[in-house]
Amino acid sequence: MNIFAQKAYCADGWKNAVRISITDGEVETIETNSTAAAGDILVDTLLPALSNLHSHSFQRAMAGMTEYRAKGRESFWTWRALMYEFVDRLTPEHVTAFAAQTFLEMQKAGYAAVGEFHYIHNQNGGVRYDNPAELSLRIMQAAQQTGIGLTHLPVLYARGGVDDRPLEGGQLRFSNTVETFNEIVESSNAALSKLPNDARLGIAPHSLRACSHSDLNDVLQSHPKGPIHIHIAEQLQEVSDVQNTYGTTPVDWLLNNADVNSRWCLIHATHLSLNESTAFAKSGAIAGLCPITEANLGDGIFNGPDFLKANGLFGVGSDSNVNISLTEELRTLEYSQRLRDMERNVMVNGSGSTGETIYLGAAKGGAQALDRNSGQIAQGMLADLVAIDSTDPSLCALREDQLLDGLVFAAKDSVVTDVWCAGRHQVQSGRHVAEETISTAYRAALSELLA
Repeated sequence: MNIFAQKAYCADGWKNAVRISITDGEVETIETNSTAAAGDILVDTLLPALSNLHSHSFQRAMAGMTEYRAKGRESFWTWRALMYEFVDRLTPEHVTAFAAQTFLEMQKAGYAAVGEFHYIHNQNGGVRYDNPAELSLRIMQAAQQTGIGLTHLPVLYARGGVDDRPLEGGQLRFSNTVETFNEIVESSNAALSKLPNDARLGIAPHSLRACSHSDLNDVLQSHPKGPIHIHIAEQLQEVSDVQNTYGTTPVDWLLNNADVNSRWCLIHATHLSLNESTAFAKSGAIAGLCPITEANLGDGIFNGPDFLKANGLFGVGSDSNVNISLTEELRTLEYSQRLRDMERNVMVNGSGSTGETIYLGAAKGGAQALDRNSGQIAQGMLADLVAIDSTDPSLCALREDQLLDGLVFAAKDSVVTDVWCAGRHQVQSGRHVAEETISTAYRAALSELLA
């Protein structure tokens, strides 16, 4: 497969008249100042595609259902109660349909890969499926249907809080022990062979409130390779609970009690001190930021300036999938910083283009978090590529060096024309190649669930 782009942002910057050949899902050659040949796929502007590093795909079906203020204070915890009620009704068929639609929408927004933080494992009431990995296999089925690059992250969820309270209600569908968790990972790893060879498997101890210290140590010892993702310091109540039990904050405790390194992705890390920001950055772990969901749930604002000053790495994810929009995710990240600091162009260490810094930073960090050889257009890298239309009214007045600013701050996802996931051309002329089939199945599954 060959692609010809009028311009492309390659590993060493903007290039014109770029012809790229793709073999076995990787970029084989890059020619600049070239000409198109017969059979080439023609696009306007080519960029490295981002990886969506944090998703709970089933929550896509809840979008818009929780935006009603009940009497009293609304918070993450009231939202969570509604989510548990929703979870009680999900079947394996629903999980497949909802994940496929979610992944399709991610691709149309410009993402080439997803880290699915998957924590529904059981039937209602905590009853095991015959295959404990049944719902993980459903996520993989959705990835096959959509062609998205998948890093599957089965979740260990063993208790209801740092006080070791038992799981109850909707949480029972998440429940597992270290032993059953390891079974799920083993079965998922066997099923991974049926996916394209860019698929990856990691682990996700849910959070310090859902995993004891001993459970965390056990799973880390059992799985010495691959990505490790964990929710950390998302909500003030979570921070307070951990402080009261462990005598310190979640991030500080984790950094001092686990070998946090480049395998790790700390999701949210919303509440960070200066010292925590610096130590976290120096660990080499990725900050997994989900600005739209963090705003929707009222979590708080990530400490971007201090983290960047310490050369911290970050990526973005769509988390609850209440609004799957790559452009909105990136601009919300920057705008939240501006609103807090009452300053402009905050997510830049020193000087430079804010849009370029955020976009390329998220491309690099997301690739590391998902263990993908991607994040830039270069020979030998995965062909995770996105094409945008720079003639769109939101972008047409901009120079090349302003295009990423325009994409992040002025454009909508509709400027995305094409997406390749490890060379799989899944979005063409703005539509997913399996859109009609997947969206029809999604609407049918949602209608059945609501009935």
